[in-house]
Amino acid sequence: MRFWRKSSTLRIMTSIAALHVTGQTINIMTLGGLALSVGMLVDDATVEVENIHRNHAMGKPLAVSILDGAHQIAMPALVGTLSICIVFAPVAMLKGVSKFLFTPLALAVIFAMLTSYLLSRTLVATMAINLLPEDPNEQGIGGRVGAYLERFDRGFDRFKTKYKTGLTTALEHRGLVLACVGAVILSSSLLLMAVGQDFFPYVDAGQIKFHVRVPAGTRLEETERTMARVENIVRSVVPPKELQLITDHIGLPVYWALLFYQTDTIGPQDADLQIELSKKHHPSLRYIKEIRRVVNEQLPGVEIYSQAADITSQVLNFGLSAPIDVQFQGRDAYSSYKLAVELLPKIRTIPGIVDLRIPETFDYPTLKVNINRSKALQLGISENLAAQNLLNSLASSVVVAPNNWLDWDTGVNYSVAVQTPQHVINSIDEVLKTPINPNRVNSNASSVGQTQFVSNIASVQHTVTPLGIAHMNVLPVTDLNCGVEGRDLGGVAADVQSAIDQLKNVPPGTTIKIRGQSAAMREAFGGMGRGLILAMVLVYLLMATNYQSWLDPLLIMIALPGAFAGVVWILVLWHTTLNVQSLMGAIMSVGVATTNGNLLITFANEYMEKEGVDPLTAAIEAGTTRLRPVLMTALAMILGMLPMSLALGAGGGENAPLGRAVIGGLIAATFMTLLVIPIVYSLVGGTRVSKLQRDAQMRRTLAQTEAAKEAQM
Repeated sequence: MRFWRKSSTLRIMTSIAALHVTGQTINIMTLGGLALSVGMLVDDATVEVENIHRNHAMGKPLAVSILDGAHQIAMPALVGTLSICIVFAPVAMLKGVSKFLFTPLALAVIFAMLTSYLLSRTLVATMAINLLPEDPNEQGIGGRVGAYLERFDRGFDRFKTKYKTGLTTALEHRGLVLACVGAVILSSSLLLMAVGQDFFPYVDAGQIKFHVRVPAGTRLEETERTMARVENIVRSVVPPKELQLITDHIGLPVYWALLFYQTDTIGPQDADLQIELSKKHHPSLRYIKEIRRVVNEQLPGVEIYSQAADITSQVLNFGLSAPIDVQFQGRDAYSSYKLAVELLPKIRTIPGIVDLRIPETFDYPTLKVNINRSKALQLGISENLAAQNLLNSLASSVVVAPNNWLDWDTGVNYSVAVQTPQHVINSIDEVLKTPINPNRVNSNASSVGQTQFVSNIASVQHTVTPLGIAHMNVLPVTDLNCGVEGRDLGGVAADVQSAIDQLKNVPPGTTIKIRGQSAAMREAFGGMGRGLILAMVLVYLLMATNYQSWLDPLLIMIALPGAFAGVVWILVLWHTTLNVQSLMGAIMSVGVATTNGNLLITFANEYMEKEGVDPLTAAIEAGTTRLRPVLMTALAMILGMLPMSLALGAGGGENAPLGRAVIGGLIAATFMTLLVIPIVYSLVGGTRVSKLQRDAQMRRTLAQTEAAKEAQM
């Protein structure tokens, strides 16, 4: 325990120092990376100490045992460490927010692994020479703990004997075992359809955000009354002890506030409702569903939908209103709107779709003032002058003629504006009574110079106009937004794309594409997939260089399909989707599986060359000898990931898929390493010439050459 405790502490502290040098901070991602590497930190020391004990038990002096033990695993451990570092190459293939999220995690793992290898080769050996007894039979710990360790060793020896018997039996039925394992792995690929895909795991931050929209054209005061009723519904749904704070933002915010938060508000009929729950609360999704249902029942005509409330979800949405944003872009905004209206009922039938809406308003009630130009000119009034006078009366002169007054005593600058009081303009007739002072355009007109009312030169028409039309690359854009609930994001996005593909009569020049989390998820998955393939190729080339063989690395990488199958199984059993976090866990499983397989194949090659046995015997001996370090590595990683997988504490669900994927991948990879790799090795081990065999052949040839030269002399 002293080996592991002291060396692991130094490794973690060194990793933190390296993170500081590279400009990283202690956050949930770097802590997740350090937690991910704790098992491997224990593994390096475990393999080193176990190999020292094995050599010591063979009757070698302690110093020789330490040197031989360190020498035997130096190269396999280096290859394993580099393999784990290489498998995090997919992070370099990520783009956007995914790259910034997972680069700190990858750096934390890489720094910890490199430090672990260095300390396990130096500090552990130094501590061993000072702490281990010279006599291998001497018990280092007495009392109850020593008795417990003795019983544990006897139990493990019995387990090792049973494992050897079981491995021998499996080797006698190699074809049947390999066929069953292959069938399980192939059938596991079918589970990918049941796993589902998400960009990032859902985290309940205890924050809820709703956007409320009453019928277009509603005055601000009426919207406020409606929001008061919505607040009462919230208070009736959420228990008082779980309700921390409610804030409303009704109507258009000041322009600079739009820099700090996303909103769909385009007029006085819109409002944002933000709810903060206490630390101990029921699931937020439960309250979101209930509030949405009650509002729809009690307030018909009021549209309410949830939006991203916490900073993580807002970043993942890339500033958009919803995780799925179907964007229609074309020259004619009305044509795009008609397509969105046509697509809306089709998307509504897709399972998992919630909060479906078109955020843009195309029917905002408007009063259109039609000016009779010829009559206005006869009265000395231009259309521009009439518009300015009407605008000054309704919206104040700040809009067209801003003016300021400075108070020299206080240094405060005040806006000076002229506006008709709003309570005076309470009908269309009052609007038509707005006075207009004419310009002298036609001096022959008898009425020049007289103030005219709007009603003398214009008429008012009721109409509707679009409001809040966004643009991208100059062209107008219409959005169809929807959320996802009770289903994975990837499946819903695929169904939405199928509905889009069924649209007909799309105007030329109009493009339809899906933006938001779903698009970022596909891009991130594609980058990680390409990076994972690259990492596997690099790991294979690294091991091929080490073994000087093309076959031995393939034997080691046989465990990888089983590791991926284990990841899929654990995600299905734990009801977890396939997301970027779980993919990172799968990548870590690949590194650990490669490391354990590397140790087993290296020992089998050395044993076969040293003892002159056949591959079958070497496979049995390698599996039996490396059983303890392989199991301890897997158990250390699994126990280290268990708290993370249980999503304990606030925000614990963010890294939970990573821990679950590591646990499932390691369980399956350990099975593959201890059973499948020895079986395959026994089949092909005698068909190739290993590096050790070539070295031995070269030494024998050199010795024969030297002997022949001496005989000739």
